[in-house]
Amino acid sequence: MDLNAANSDISEPEAAKSAYRLELPASPWRQAAVDIMSGALAWQSWGTLGWHDIRQRYRRSTLGPFWITIAMAVTIGSIGLIFGTLLGQDMREFLPFVAAGIIVWALLSTIITEGCTTFVGSEQIIRQIKLPYSIHIFRMVWRNLIIFAHNIWVFVAIVVLFAAWPNNMIWLAIPGLVLVLVNGVWIALILALFCARFRDIPLIVVTALQLLYLATPIIWLPNSLRGRHTYVFEYNPFYHLLELVRAPLLGHSPALVNWEVGIGLALLGWAFSFAMLARYRWRISFWV
Repeated sequence: MDLNAANSDISEPEAAKSAYRLELPASPWRQAAVDIMSGALAWQSWGTLGWHDIRQRYRRSTLGPFWITIAMAVTIGSIGLIFGTLLGQDMREFLPFVAAGIIVWALLSTIITEGCTTFVGSEQIIRQIKLPYSIHIFRMVWRNLIIFAHNIWVFVAIVVLFAAWPNNMIWLAIPGLVLVLVNGVWIALILALFCARFRDIPLIVVTALQLLYLATPIIWLPNSLRGRHTYVFEYNPFYHLLELVRAPLLGHSPALVNWEVGIGLALLGWAFSFAMLARYRWRISFWV
């Protein structure tokens, strides 16, 4: 009896089973987890692409990205001076409040609006190159974080102008900003997914953000409301996210409820967006 032949008869079915096991598709939950982790770890890729987006936006411009800072300074100056004068506010207190609020709101709202078109705008890359879908989200968030870094200098200039120096509480703005970005990523991810399927959602989101801008204490002080009207901002999640960064910049510690809402939103939001990504991830390339 040929032992080699016998061994080959035994090993071939085992090899076939092994090959079959390797070809089995991973579960949607595992694919979604791998997508998010791979995208987060590819920081060199989305970091470089984010810088490239900024350079392309201001290519051949004399001042380059500093136009971002100039535009923000004009916006804050005009809104702060007009509303501060009309409402009879103390500019030493009101203008830094408005500056910090508008800068943080610009970061959060831009992440939301650009998140709606992230997958649709990356159609060519998605169809031609196999990359984690989350890498497009991280690229967009990083790009807006760079813009935030330009805009924050307007707040620094206002602090210097009014000598409204913040205290040691300012360091709490760093974990607050991280929590805002964590929430911004899952919001952008879920909106990018839904907007790839339903192209009317971006218009709804823009309209909703305009209403939220007026309902959030950005150009008006929270203590200007009295009695039952405080629900306008107390039940507004964007106010709590805003306070995580704005309060430390103004020298105050964010309230415990601000942290609770921010962390709660992150946990619930990531659970929901992860479930949706696991469910519909395979359809994204067909929707864009």
